[in-house]
Amino acid sequence: MQLKDMYFDTLAVRAGQENYDPVTGAIATPIYQTTNYAVANVDEGAARCVDLEAGYIYTRLWNPTQKALEEKVAALEGGEAALATGSGVAAITAFFTEVLKSGDHVVSDGTVYSATQYFFSEILPKFGVEVTFVDTSNPGNVEQAIRQNTRVIYFETPANPTIKLVDIAKVVEIAKGHGIMTAVDSTFASPYLQRPLSVGVDVVIHAATKYLGGHGDVQGGVVIGKKDLIMKIREGTLKNMGGIIDPFAAWLIIRGIKTLAIRMEKHCANAMAVARYLEAHPKVDRVYYPGLPSHPQHELAKRQMSGFGGMIAFEVKGGLEAGKTLLNSVRLCRLAVSLGDADTLIQHAASMTHVLVPREERLKAGITDGLIRLSVGIEDHRDIVADLEQAFKQVCC
Repeated sequence: MQLKDMYFDTLAVRAGQENYDPVTGAIATPIYQTTNYAVANVDEGAARCVDLEAGYIYTRLWNPTQKALEEKVAALEGGEAALATGSGVAAITAFFTEVLKSGDHVVSDGTVYSATQYFFSEILPKFGVEVTFVDTSNPGNVEQAIRQNTRVIYFETPANPTIKLVDIAKVVEIAKGHGIMTAVDSTFASPYLQRPLSVGVDVVIHAATKYLGGHGDVQGGVVIGKKDLIMKIREGTLKNMGGIIDPFAAWLIIRGIKTLAIRMEKHCANAMAVARYLEAHPKVDRVYYPGLPSHPQHELAKRQMSGFGGMIAFEVKGGLEAGKTLLNSVRLCRLAVSLGDADTLIQHAASMTHVLVPREERLKAGITDGLIRLSVGIEDHRDIVADLEQAFKQVCC
């Protein structure tokens, strides 16, 4: 059976490791914890230095464990190739560093991960690249922001931390009409719920630290797209700037992906139950979860995603102080900045993940002082709700 004929759950387990290890017969992908690879002679060494696909030469350039991870994620996303990096931020910077030059312009959504926002607003301008931030959920904003020198349109969907959605197909249509690349950070959805390449996106990026790894014990990132582009990034930016993934980290993400489908089903079911609880709570002003009819892009979520995910954002009545009280009172939920773990994680965006984003820019992106982001884990949803309930009792409003 070929990969193209396999269902997602099978791909998550078998892609990238269709055959057992030819040396030992090991079924699990081995951790090739080595920096160097011996060659038979000088000519072979020279060939491998020139052509990375000719064989392994140095782990900064490529590694068998890394390759197995890349093949697995490419199969899940329906892409030709993938590139694994040391973190999600490394994946983003590797892509943009390779495809941009001085004088180029990028259109980005204003609601993006804080490190991405910093890269766009503080680092790229130093090298002569301009970035325009707009609300890409309104396609008209995208059209108006495009310039003659626009090279890439970039957005997250669902977005961090507001859970805003962007109509991928509409943005792709606009971009293609102008000959512009599109890049989507699909971390919050994972390949299980959303496959942007299937509607014409050029590049998909994941912080593999999150749902792909799934257990809060590894960092990594992945860029997926056409093979020519991926090899260009590998041989250019990654090779010479070194944001590589460690073989053990690659192995942990491979192991995590094997249960991705099972975990995502549980994340989605739990998040729906918790979102309904929060929406009915008298101390909550508003809940942002794509699975709720009250979400402004609920219909888009039904068309664009195969499930609604494990991420929720909500506003507590009483604003900043009420939110801080709630978060300081949780017991089961972990007060932590990451997401996509088996554990339920909760955080206050304004004072944690987005604390370095200027308040004016943060508010413009919809990240209010009282916004709380909840990454719903795979515990029993009744225990998550019970923990939130006891924490809400400490909030005076």
